[in-house]
Amino acid sequence: MESIINTQPHRRYNILTDEWVLVSPHRTKRPWQGKTDKSVAIKKEKYDKNCYLCPTNKRASGDVNPDYQGTYSFNNDFAALLQDTEESSFNKGLLKASTESGLCKVICFSPNHSLTLPLMSVSEINNVISLWKKEYQELGANPNINHVQIFENKGDIMGCSNPHPHGQIWAQRSIPEVVLKKQTQQKKYWDKNNKSLLFDYIQQEIELNERIILKNNHFVALVPYWAVWPYETMIVPIKQYQHIGQLNSQEQLAFAEIIKNLTTKYDNLFETSFPYSSGIHQSPTDGEHPEWHFHMSFYPPLLRSAEVKKFMVGYEMFANPQRDITAEQAADNLKQLSTTHYSKTNN
Repeated sequence: MESIINTQPHRRYNILTDEWVLVSPHRTKRPWQGKTDKSVAIKKEKYDKNCYLCPTNKRASGDVNPDYQGTYSFNNDFAALLQDTEESSFNKGLLKASTESGLCKVICFSPNHSLTLPLMSVSEINNVISLWKKEYQELGANPNINHVQIFENKGDIMGCSNPHPHGQIWAQRSIPEVVLKKQTQQKKYWDKNNKSLLFDYIQQEIELNERIILKNNHFVALVPYWAVWPYETMIVPIKQYQHIGQLNSQEQLAFAEIIKNLTTKYDNLFETSFPYSSGIHQSPTDGEHPEWHFHMSFYPPLLRSAEVKKFMVGYEMFANPQRDITAEQAADNLKQLSTTHYSKTNN
């Protein structure tokens, strides 16, 4: 079976969402047939007077950013969720709706306009994680907040409205659908085995060493067996933690290190500032969830070069996610790349 799944169409099961992905490796003999685009020059502009996220600049709301020197967070001026939403519901036959409350925050990673995570130092990324932890714990302590979603959209094609290095946090009363699916699957496994689903999965992946890209004493980065996007990856702590707030200082630093190395490999793949959406799935904040094992996922759209992208269209929109290159092929491509950023070696 193992040889068949690398040459013939097959389906792979996602243990976290109870869903399947169609894999068609026969459609491409090689997942990567060489880069066709020239490397993209890295911008070195540390400050942009027109950027609403740079220190001391005025935002669209009229508020002025402080002269922050490290990380900085503020309430999103154009939030998708509002704290003062009046609670109400609508139910008329098959038509249902209910109001949703919450708040959205912007997380500035650095005052330097030109930096992205792979260009930041491990120490600087560690400071970002500290801010994520602080926001998760403070927002989650609010009795009206039951879930805190930390994420980043990097690059124009991922809908990022500002190139300044930043992410977002959406905190809300309800628990989102994808999170509920993952919670259901993890709880089923926990109730049956009294241990973490992802802990056992990671142990199997480490033993096989087919999809592992990076590993340190506390974390692994891998292409999940059920990956949908061509170079989709996941960072998982080897030891089970329900949320990032439980990491000690050494573990947090190891998390920062693996984020830097993985995102550097991404940039090196096609020598471009690699676009992606990333997010941390962790325990909801509505109570105790011993079944949860937090993880950070990266969903990048690039397929063969900086210009050739993967789109979810046709069959994937109407039937089922599908991919051509296997998770093993993608992992092998990423594994071979350097953790020194191409902009450093090309100079």
